[in-house]
Amino acid sequence: MSFMEDSLKVNINEYLPLRDVVFNTLRQAILNGELEPGERLMEIQLAERLGVSRTPVREAIRKLELEGLVEMVPRKGAEVAKITEKNLKDVLEVRRALEELAVQIACDRMTAEMIAELKNALREFVNSTKGKDLKAIAEADVKFHDVIYLATDNQRLIQILNNLREQMYRYRIEYIKDYSKHAVLIAEHEAIISAIENRDAESGTRAIRDHIDNQEEKVMQIIREQ
Repeated sequence: MSFMEDSLKVNINEYLPLRDVVFNTLRQAILNGELEPGERLMEIQLAERLGVSRTPVREAIRKLELEGLVEMVPRKGAEVAKITEKNLKDVLEVRRALEELAVQIACDRMTAEMIAELKNALREFVNSTKGKDLKAIAEADVKFHDVIYLATDNQRLIQILNNLREQMYRYRIEYIKDYSKHAVLIAEHEAIISAIENRDAESGTRAIRDHIDNQEEKVMQIIREQ
């Protein structure tokens, strides 16, 4: 049963315009994999299911296309963008470069309090892997990386990384579905912390690069097996 047929609903937020609420609803459904890659996005059906007019749905689809989460297919219309090798490589090339930069800066600027916060984020991530809630695990992983971003105190870098994070979410979910990789992820996070705590930018760069390379290798394998 598809997500559309099962539980797609809009949660009205009195502080946001309806078009933004619809956009956030569809965007989260795509990022969580509840609207699957290749699934057609029919304006009329979505509008009926969400209980809104077609206009905010049309506007949301247009914005999702700009984010790369939706693609327009000739003679078919809008559909959820497929997870492809090219898309993965494009996103990870940028993420790798930016996260290496973030770790290098964090090695210089991270305070003792933030290192303690990073270690706490790791403990939360470890605890999350004891369950089967993929969303909770992904969010704990995001929180770990967020501490590093904030430690750079570079608002431009943080903004770019946060924008990229949304594009990474689907790939992150695919990776953590392999529960055998969780121990590897924990070890990689520990290596990153060790490098930052020792102010060793070279080791930190290597640790974050290995972390992202391993993710790319696994998700690439998943894509090829589909």
